[in-house]
Amino acid sequence: MKCQLCGLEFNETDGQTACMGCPVERSCSMFKCPNCGYEVPGEPGLLKLFKKWKEKRNADK
Repeated sequence: MKCQLCGLEFNETDGQTACMGCPVERSCSMFKCPNCGYEVPGEPGLLKLFKKWKEKRNADK
């Protein structure tokens, strides 16, 4: 995923780690940018699937 504020590309596990200690951590669908702290919504499952397909297709070329 990509932070809309600073442009850093990070994965969801890095975003979840940045949210540690928040009282609504378990029920929130937002991820915090590890660089600037901006909260970014999680990527929809369909978008994740498309990205995996695109990466696999590019690797096969």
